Amino acid sequence: MIQIASNCVGCGKCVSTCPFGALSLVNRKAVANASCTMCGACVSVCPVKALSLPASGAVKKDLSAYKGVWAFIEISDNGQKQSVRPVGFELLSKGRELADQLGEELCAVVIGDNIQPYFAELSSYGADKIYAVEGPAYHDYNTAAYANAMVTLIKKYNPSVVLYPSTYIGRDLSPRISSELFVGLTADCTGLSIQDGLLIQTRPAFGGNIMADIKCPDYRPQMSTVRPNVFKKVVTRPGAMAQVINEPIAVPAEAGKVRIVSKHMDPIACGEKLDEAEVVLAGGRGMKDKAGFDLLESLACELGGAVGASRAAIDLGLKPKEKQIGQSGVTVAAKLYVACGISGAVQHIVGMEHSDTIIAVNKDANAPIFNVCKYGFVGDARQILPKVIDGVKKAKN
Repeated sequence: MIQIASNCVGCGKCVSTCPFGALSLVNRKAVANASCTMCGACVSVCPVKALSLPASGAVKKDLSAYKGVWAFIEISDNGQKQSVRPVGFELLSKGRELADQLGEELCAVVIGDNIQPYFAELSSYGADKIYAVEGPAYHDYNTAAYANAMVTLIKKYNPSVVLYPSTYIGRDLSPRISSELFVGLTADCTGLSIQDGLLIQTRPAFGGNIMADIKCPDYRPQMSTVRPNVFKKVVTRPGAMAQVINEPIAVPAEAGKVRIVSKHMDPIACGEKLDEAEVVLAGGRGMKDKAGFDLLESLACELGGAVGASRAAIDLGLKPKEKQIGQSGVTVAAKLYVACGISGAVQHIVGMEHSDTIIAVNKDANAPIFNVCKYGFVGDARQILPKVIDGVKKAKN
């Protein structure tokens, strides 16, 4: 609670400033109640400097014991076989860079069943150590089981930085760990760097209009989730083998409250998953209707690609939400990205700008999408695509 000195003159400025209604005047003196969050808004407006935040120096935690950059490696199961999600290699690649700047170890954390086949490849992406939690009980993702394993490891080894993928599992797991450890978590980072020994976590804010740099100086570990396809995968230690530390961690009873009765995987009509596809065709408002997106689906099948959409097309109901590319959707880093009928709002650009070759088709010659594409065509995509499809079919024959 905020501290109020005896020199308070009862001017009331702090009362009107407090956003939580935590201050009032009693006998012409400011008094704080239980609603105080110690936000400090009142401290700066007090004309006699009678208000102050409690001194934290005496209880500040010693952070010198926290060392190491960790990456949580997600194992995916498509119903046929398990594999490491590519974003895990991206985390290790960026983690190697961060660890080198800090002069600390890079560690991969793998939780699952029959995970030994992945150790060699994880090592090649720069991991010094691999913490392995293995057993049949970890074959399927379970929030309570995985969170308990991660919290146990973090409390035992005290890492300085922990990175998670911004996937369905990563977004579910990381807040649970953050809550149990009482540390911060920065979600959907698009940039990570080291400054003065601290992790600088960069993410879009205010609808993608600005980039915010966030740091956590007083608590450890510093934790972030990172979107797939934001960082490049780099093999830094080909042929190397990391030290493997097996940790037998029992599954807590709480995990038994949830069990998987059956699984159903929806088939992908053409190409690969959107965030893993090398060729992505995306449609916007300019595709107008389902017939327009049928053209994109046809071309995707010919090229072995996947079809996505801008938020405008999603809002029109032309594609389901999971096909949205951009700030509030999926981030892609395709070898070929074709944007049809997409104007190029900054929120969409954030989700596709890391693609190698970007082609844009739009009727508006001044559309912002032409500022980021390598090749641009001014015209109606609904008239251009049929000719492209015919040309691709003839070339294949």
